[in-house]
Amino acid sequence: MRYRYALNPGGKLIKKAVVYARNEHLIDADKIDPDARRIITVMRQHGFEAFLVGGAVRDLLLGKIPKDFDIVTDATPPKIKRLFRNSRIIGKRFRLVHIFFGEKIFEVSTFRSLADGTVGNTFGTMDDDVQRRDFTMNALYYDPIQEQVVDYVGGIKDIAKKRVMPVIPIESIFTDDPVRMVRAIKYAAMCGFSLSPPVMRKIKKNAHLLGEISPSRITEELVKIITSGCARDIVALALKFNVYFYLQPAASALLLEKSEFKKNYFKSLEELDVCAKTAARFGEKLSYLLYDAALRLTDWEHEIKEKTPQGELFAKTWTHCRNFILPMNPQRTEMDYAVKHILKRLGVKSKTGAKRARRTEQTKRARRESGSTAQSAGSA
Repeated sequence: MRYRYALNPGGKLIKKAVVYARNEHLIDADKIDPDARRIITVMRQHGFEAFLVGGAVRDLLLGKIPKDFDIVTDATPPKIKRLFRNSRIIGKRFRLVHIFFGEKIFEVSTFRSLADGTVGNTFGTMDDDVQRRDFTMNALYYDPIQEQVVDYVGGIKDIAKKRVMPVIPIESIFTDDPVRMVRAIKYAAMCGFSLSPPVMRKIKKNAHLLGEISPSRITEELVKIITSGCARDIVALALKFNVYFYLQPAASALLLEKSEFKKNYFKSLEELDVCAKTAARFGEKLSYLLYDAALRLTDWEHEIKEKTPQGELFAKTWTHCRNFILPMNPQRTEMDYAVKHILKRLGVKSKTGAKRARRTEQTKRARRESGSTAQSAGSA
């Protein structure tokens, strides 16, 4: 075990971080994407610091293969872009670089400082950057070249103890960014960790702040939950802390009022977790979150027996499901796919897709407008 040092304001050398060697952290280097390693190697060759950071390091320490490999560096976005032609700078306020290798995207960010608090966008040092991380399990830096983990905040010990501990002061972590409450619950459920008592108390006290979060950020978090393979456990924990109401208010109300709906909804979440590991299309995964709402919409046996037009069923189901998952706002194509998948499960043998349903609605609207115009002309 070694240490990373820095000078304090008085010029004295002090320990800042513990550096764990390979025989101490036991990360399997074969689980690291070779292109992520290549990016870090190139940056090192040009004199920059570069590390894997966040969830990738956490998953590697837990013996998992990460879905994403985020990289952090002391190079600014323009300097990163000059090193990689297969890249582009994204974001207006919080500028990042995406580096593309085929269909893979690697996100590279520059160390942030605390000059503007924990949500500012001023570039800084690694010593500053770590204080911006939400929880200790996500505040670890891994050097795949020297195979070392740099730990400023006791993250490795917290992972060993299976606990979610904040880096940012508990008094401000959730008020600065309420979405961190969702992440704390998600990490606890996905990793089988416990939330520390102070974190639990603050989530219960501040859950209402999620009501101020934009639909786009709510959607982003729900997409991660739906694709996590642990949706059932995450939703159960989110309900316990009154957080799920702000993610899915319509579903939460039914879960509290209807025991049969709750039973079926959690069964669908279990099916979603199985599907999440195999389905390529997000819309198919989304359908499991919507299925029980669609089931309550109408008497489906009667609709099928009466041969209700497929376009009408699609439009009615789409509108009902869209309202049910507010404030989530998924891509239209994925929503269409989800509804088609639901109708198929319900026994509606639909050859009518979203485009035809929309054309039907457009035709009806045109006829109404035509009739209104003709009536006006007659009146004139």
